[in-house]
Order: sequence, then C-alpha cells, then structure tokens
Amino acid sequence: MNKPVLVYIFLGLGLFLISAGLSFWLFTSLPKSTGIPISPLSASPSPGIRSKLDPSIPRTEICPLNGALFTKQERDVWETRRPLGVMIENSTDSRPQSGLSSADVIYEAVAEGGITRFMAMFYCAASMAGNITIAPVRSARIYFVNLISEYDGLYNHVGGAGNCDDANVDPRAKALCLIRTANIKDLDQFGWAGDFKTCHRMTNRLDHEVAYEHTMACFSEELYKAAAKQKWTNVDAKGISWDKNFISWKFKKAPDKNTGSAARTISYSFWDGMPDYNVSWQYDSASNSYVHSNGGKQSMDLNTEEPLQFSNVVIQFTKEFSTGDVEKHMIYEVIGKGSAIVFMDGVAVDATWSKPTRTSRTIYKDQKGKEITFTPGPLWISILPIGNEVTYN
Repeated sequence: MNKPVLVYIFLGLGLFLISAGLSFWLFTSLPKSTGIPISPLSASPSPGIRSKLDPSIPRTEICPLNGALFTKQERDVWETRRPLGVMIENSTDSRPQSGLSSADVIYEAVAEGGITRFMAMFYCAASMAGNITIAPVRSARIYFVNLISEYDGLYNHVGGAGNCDDANVDPRAKALCLIRTANIKDLDQFGWAGDFKTCHRMTNRLDHEVAYEHTMACFSEELYKAAAKQKWTNVDAKGISWDKNFISWKFKKAPDKNTGSAARTISYSFWDGMPDYNVSWQYDSASNSYVHSNGGKQSMDLNTEEPLQFSNVVIQFTKEFSTGDVEKHMIYEVIGKGSAIVFMDGVAVDATWSKPTRTSRTIYKDQKGKEITFTPGPLWISILPIGNEVTYN
C-alpha cells in the first residue's frame, strides 16, 4: 500500500473518532427529552402580568365591553384594535389556565362530552397588560363563532369542527366552514406554521407533564401583530370600524340597591355525572364581585396566581341537542331568545335574552322588558341547557 493511501486512511479514522466523541458528549451532556416536541420558545416571552400603571392616574375611560373604568393611556391603545376572542380549554388537565383574569368578558359552554370550554374576550384590560400568556388554546365550536360575530372580533383557536367539505360533521356544527363563509377575522394557530412567537407548545407551563393537546399557548401582543398584518386593526381592510354596528350593554354609573333575591352563593352543573365541571360562585362584598370555583376548587389565573373574580355572572339558558354526526358534536342555540338569570351586587335578577341574527348583539332584559343595567366590571356568561337547575341563596 502506497503512502498517500495510508495518509487518507488515518485522516478518515481520526475524523471518525472526533465525530464519535463529540456525539457522545452531546448525548450525555444535554437535557433528556420528555418525548413531547418542544418549540424553540418553550418559555413564555413575558409573565403576562398587568403592566404597572401609576395608581394616581385617574380612571375615567369606560370600557365598551364591560363598563369598567380605565386610564386614557389604556384607551389610546384599545382604540387602535378590535376585541380578541380566544378559545381556552377547561379540562381538568388544563387547570389552572393562563390569562383568564385579563379578559373583559368570558363565555362558557360545553365543547364535548360534558367538558366545558371558554371563549375569553380581550380588549380593555389587556390593552397595557404586556404580552399576556393565554393557555391552553383549543379548537373552535360553531356557537362560539356565532358569539364572536357580535364583536366583529379576532378569533384565535387551534383548528375546529368541520371544514365545508367534511362529510363526518353535520353542517350545523361546521365551525371552520362558517369562519370561512362569514369572513370571520380568523387567527387559527394552524395558519402559522413555524411562527413560534404567536403561538407555541408550552410544555413547561404547569408544574407537571400533561398530554400534548393541553399545551398550546398564544400571546396577546403577538396575536394583535398577526392581525395587523392582515389589516385587522380597529378598522378592516375596507376602513370599516369594528364597532360600527356594535351595541354596548348598559352599565351603572354608581352602585345601587338592586331588587331581587339574595344571591351570595351560586351553583350549577352542565351535565349530570361530570362533577369536575360543576360551577360555584361566592359573593365577596368587599370587592362587590363573585369568586369562581370549578369542580369544588377555587379557580385562579396562573399568570397572577390570584382567584378569578367577576362583577357579573349571567346564566343563559339555550336549547341543547346532539347532531348525531360521526364526531358527536353538540349544538347550543345562541341565536334566538330564551330565559336567563343575572347575578350582580349579591342579588339575582330573572331575565330574558335575545339575539335575532348571528351578528346581532345579545341583549338581556328584566321581566318588565327593561334592558339589564350591569355592574361595571368583568362579565362571565355560562351557556346552560334549558332545564338545568341553578341554586342560589
């Protein structure tokens, strides 16, 4: 064997040994995988806690969604945007959720199998709250699409029930089809392959491992940036303002004594045999708000580690039925009219609700036909099947 050949052999052997050694060092030194894919941004870009505002700045600006008072600085921000609705899951593996305390309004209804899901509406309270972590984000349902239509809002979710050509889904349940045909301002996470800033799998959000489907997190400021790229700000690409046809609910200018039955504790369930999703509220007179519990445990926002408190709790009774399709989708008829109970200021008010069309605002009235005047502050609206019992005292 000639000398040049021997040189090449030894060079090749040397490179192999170096490569093998480096591979062994990397394998033994780097953290072991959990078996769950982790995005390059597995940590939240911000803690999602409300930005510090000078407490001496007067709160004079009324939020159009819930009547709460904010600063002019906050109003200057929200007036450049439109409301953002985010689908947030409520399975036991998802708790505690992140971001719920920053919502102005929260809608709650069963998504599947008696498991409830939330649509949290962000607008005023989120305006100067930083890049809020919102999690876990889950899929769309058609009745939530009907509700977001009241706001001409942005709609953030992870996929959903039924494209237009999906033969396995009843047409009445095809949320993705309605999103497309109704030109909903869609922020489906599936539309951002590789955009880890807007949404990503946050496998370390909780202090224990959960299944992959419970790990999607999205971030408020990044969602608004994604919307702006679509020319969805406070106006759309045609220059039409989101609130052109929006009707704000009525809110009290000062606390007053409501007439109604005492309601310092409230409890109700969605489906029989699903106690983890039973809801209870405890009235806190110091804050004039209701503290939320789910499945017998007090709820909290992981971002703030504080209890969820809402000034108004609305029970909206709707017709519930199964489509009978392959996916066993449920329908809750939020378009139409029905009965309701409104809780605020420690009392219950028997009410009605009406929503003539998909884009119409849901209006609540008392038994005399007068529109309900809510207490300023966050609203929680639970969509319950007709006939479910609500107890309070």
